[in-house]
Amino acid sequence: MLVLLLGGGLRADILLGELLQRAEQLYGPLGDGRQRITAWREMLQTSRSLDEAEKLIAVNAFFNRVVAWRDDEIVWHTADYWATPVEALIKGAGDCEDYAIAKYVSLRELGIPDDKLRITYVKALRLNQAHMVLTYYATPTAAPLVLDNIIGDIRPAAERRDLLPVYSFNGGGLWLPGRPGNEKVGDSKRLSRWQDLLGKMRAEGLLAGAP
Repeated sequence: MLVLLLGGGLRADILLGELLQRAEQLYGPLGDGRQRITAWREMLQTSRSLDEAEKLIAVNAFFNRVVAWRDDEIVWHTADYWATPVEALIKGAGDCEDYAIAKYVSLRELGIPDDKLRITYVKALRLNQAHMVLTYYATPTAAPLVLDNIIGDIRPAAERRDLLPVYSFNGGGLWLPGRPGNEKVGDSKRLSRWQDLLGKMRAEGLLAGAP
């Protein structure tokens, strides 16, 4: 099964052995990451028959449990790094962007349409710092649900008064809060780190048509 992502395809059919082999070629010995990647693929396989609400819960709980929060300076020795799900699972650690990206990619693999998901950059008011979450829209005009690593349970955005939206994006576009009619303001191709991330996923074999 292939599901569309960013005008390309995200491979839900990639064999575990192939994924692990590519990861070792790219990143070296996987260590405990091998078990985490295996558990990820098993979670996706057992979640395919669930309804959308159950898929959200399964994916959100998995990454909040398996990936420990660590700052990019500690994990990657740089100020801002967007890791693929494979990279985050090899490390067993990541920051808010890595949680949001991994959940987005996983839910796309499980067949949830791109227009229902947005990676959302917010300000975490209580922490007084930038933060990133994944938001889910059951319908285009529905109030979104927030999948977060700070608060583990999935809550409506209206209940997350500690988060102030700044912008959001997915494979189809870029949005700013408060625009009338949920209007897009641009293309996610403008986000260089997003494009870099797609290149890494292509090399890992997660994108259809990868070399």
